[in-house]
Amino acid sequence: MSLWSYHSTASLGNPSAKISRRVTRRWHRPRPFRRRRLGGLMEDALDPTRTALVVFDMLECYRPRVEAAGAVEPIRRLIAACREYDIPICYARADHRLDGADANRTVTDTDEAFRPWGPDGPEFRFPHPPETRVVMSEFAPQAGDYDIPKHRWSAFHQTSLDLSLRSRGIDTVLLVGGSTHVGIASTAYAARDRDYQVVIVRDGLTGYEPQRSFFADQVFPRMCRVRTVDQVAAVLAGHRSTAAR
Repeated sequence: MSLWSYHSTASLGNPSAKISRRVTRRWHRPRPFRRRRLGGLMEDALDPTRTALVVFDMLECYRPRVEAAGAVEPIRRLIAACREYDIPICYARADHRLDGADANRTVTDTDEAFRPWGPDGPEFRFPHPPETRVVMSEFAPQAGDYDIPKHRWSAFHQTSLDLSLRSRGIDTVLLVGGSTHVGIASTAYAARDRDYQVVIVRDGLTGYEPQRSFFADQVFPRMCRVRTVDQVAAVLAGHRSTAAR
């Protein structure tokens, strides 16, 4: 902290009478961000009033991969826990024209299954039919939930998600769904760049297994927290106990 002082004198009627005035300005450096630690680890703190759950692309057209990842029950339990604590739930879902005119045209080496393009490779596929691009029945939205149609990988890119969160004072995002290395990663990076706290719920991740494990173990821990549904539920229960004291 530095002190800047300014001194002035003024003569009022009697030249020998001087009034000395001292004005002190205090310039404070921003306080460093302090991370509280609990048991040697970053303290898990989730305030339900400042937390939202983003359920990413849990649509009927992706049901096989969601079931293969064993994510149906964990996500269902997490949604139920969030409803218990009145945590807002945002359903980010792919939304494209049937003719594919608004599809991304980025040149890639492979398709989503890592199959190389070519004469013997896969052909470009238009978006899934509308009747399959609905939220899976196990996770059915309810009145008051947020519908976030998206047109690219990130749930933040040119959608209403950021405004919906900030208008409610949300600063922490729980994130589940898939695919892990595509939409989840893209949304997590976008959330971090907007200064949200992010919690990836790993048993609610879907997509190809090598990518799920790699991102959950080697990528996400560097940029956010990675927890299980049980761990999130325990932290929420702990917050309720603390608030009741």
